This record gives sequence, structure tokens and C-alpha cells, in this order.
Amino acid sequence: MKTLFRGRVHGVAGADAVLVDGGVITWIGAGSPPERADDEVVAGPDEWIAPGFIDLQANGFKGHDAAGGRDEIAEMSEGLPSTGVTSFLPTLISAPVDAGAGFAAAAALAAAESRGARVLGAHIEGPFINPSFRGAHEIELLVEPSAAAVEVIARARPRLVTLAPELAGGLDAIRRLTRAGVVVSAGHTGADFEQGERAIAAGVRFGTHIYNAMAPVHHRRPGIALALLLDRRVTVGLIADGEHVHQAICEQLVRVKDSNRIALTTDQTAAAGSPPGEYNLGGRQVVSDGKVVRLEDGTLAGSAATMDGLVRRMAAIPGLSAARAIAMASTVPARVLGERGLGRLRAGACADVVVLDSDLRVRLTMVGGTIRFRI
Repeated sequence: MKTLFRGRVHGVAGADAVLVDGGVITWIGAGSPPERADDEVVAGPDEWIAPGFIDLQANGFKGHDAAGGRDEIAEMSEGLPSTGVTSFLPTLISAPVDAGAGFAAAAALAAAESRGARVLGAHIEGPFINPSFRGAHEIELLVEPSAAAVEVIARARPRLVTLAPELAGGLDAIRRLTRAGVVVSAGHTGADFEQGERAIAAGVRFGTHIYNAMAPVHHRRPGIALALLLDRRVTVGLIADGEHVHQAICEQLVRVKDSNRIALTTDQTAAAGSPPGEYNLGGRQVVSDGKVVRLEDGTLAGSAATMDGLVRRMAAIPGLSAARAIAMASTVPARVLGERGLGRLRAGACADVVVLDSDLRVRLTMVGGTIRFRI
């Protein structure tokens, strides 16, 4: 089936139409397409035809916790297109190494059976993290990255691993995981600036939820956060929900770090898309107030944010356009994963398309040529 989208096209100057045939974008341009379409979707003058959003850190959604495995991940896949997300990494917080490997396998099974947003593989967050910056991770589950433990994870081939590079064996772990094709991220870390530089030299190319669960930036001790921000090889994940990072810091960040190296990430839990209440996060009970999620002692434990909400918040920052905010949720995370067929609207790319109204709210989401959400 051929679908023609008409309206303002994100990232393609002068284009006002996108033709989809099956699961692929076959043409983008102005005026009449080269082939007749079976269906036509028309966006208003202030609306956007944009690439589907990609979330690199999704712990859960609408009551479903990714740690529950294949079936829970599948449920997340079905629900996430309502937020414009067409691809995601189900995320597991610190667990025994064998459990992490099993989670990567479960994500691979879910990817083969997904009925909504694409499952691009697993994000394993921990257990190789700094106990002093563990956040909601259980301290009993944290371990140092021994060669044997890292090998278990490397062979499981997750797409992304978050670790603290200052731990004993941390730099060797970064090198081994990078050789295995895993994107390595620094997070839940107390590393100083110089340790951050060494981690980047070893292969770190992402920073998990920048500023959160990291040593604070001090004018004499800038810490790893500034090393991640100043190095153009590194992309950082930003939870722009107004709670994890102040709006003024988000504005500062886009001035310091090229927005092409900032990936919006939700760090969402089962509370996202659901009313306030109690939820599960990797076996721990957490409480949502509808905005953020916390442990009973008040420790931040993820968010209730959705990706379309983050796009709206970033687009409201002075000097940051809606187009750049959309790219931070699509083009940038696709580049982090090396997914050339995702994150852009261009001929030959996967037909993952979202239509956003004038308020940047999701009106329609297509994944692989199939409409998965529509209002």
C-alpha cells in the first residue's frame, strides 16, 4: 500500500510531500509524486511531518516494566507509538550479570515479534556502576567490571551499556564492549574530568542522563560531565522533563553542546502514560506523582515523561526551534546507534513517520509503513 503525506517535511528544504510504499520511503519532494498513492495524509500548515522518535532509555510504559522480559517489552512496543516513538531500547537497571544477558536475549525475541515501535536491542544500565552514584539501583547488585563478567555481557550483544569508567577494570570493559559492537555510555559515575577523558579515549561515546547520577560540575573539579560535554565525539542523553534537569540548565546545555550531540531520552518507567500511583521498576516499588518517579525515601527513580512531552519542552527554550527539538528525539539517537535507515525522512529510509500538530502533539504514527496510532 502506498501512502502520501502532504505538509511541512522535517529536515528537507522545499519538500511538501513524502511517499511511502510498503515499509520504505520511496520519494520526497514538492508537488505530485511519481506514483499514485492509495491513501493520503494531509498535515496542516503549522503541523509537521517528522521522522519517528527513538528512545534510548525506556524502562517501562503504561504499567509495563521492561525488566519483566519479552511479553512486557512487547506491550511497551504496542503502546509507545502514541507518544511518537517508533523505535526504542528497553532498559534494565542493575541486575546480576547473567540476568542482564538474559534480558538482552529477551529484547532480541521481542524485536522479532514487535507489533508497534521497533525494539532495537537492550540497554543494560549497570551493574558496573559507582555505588556512591547508584540512584535507585540496589547496592547489593552492583559489581566491578571483571573480565569474566564483562565477557558475559559482551557475548549477549546489547546495543548500549551504561557503566562507571572509574571502577577497577572500567577502561578494559569499555574497550571489550566497543570491540563487540556495543555502544558504551558513562553514567552513574563519580569520575573526574581526567578519568572522563580517558574513558572517551577508550571508546565511550554516550553519556547517560547527563548531570544526573554524576559528580557535580565544580569550577576547580569539573568532573566527567564536562568532559562528555566538551568532546564532539560524545553524545549525551537529556531527560528534559523539568524535574531531572532545570529548564535553565537545558538552555545552557544546548549553548555548550551542539544540539546534534544531544539525544532526548525519557528514562521512563511503567508510570509513564499512566496516572500517579505505585509502580514496579526492576523489582523495586516506586511512586509516581505524574511527573517523576521516586523510591519511598525520595530518591529519583526515573520519570513519567513521554518523548513527545520532552520535544515540546525543548522547543519552548529560547533560540531552539521545533525542528531542532524534533531532531534531538529522532536523528540524534539514530546516529548514536548507527541506524542509517532511521531518524531521517529520505528516500530509501524506513517508513517511520510521525505527524505532529501545531502544539507538537502526536496526531499519527507510522512504523514500517503501517499506521500504529492515529487520532
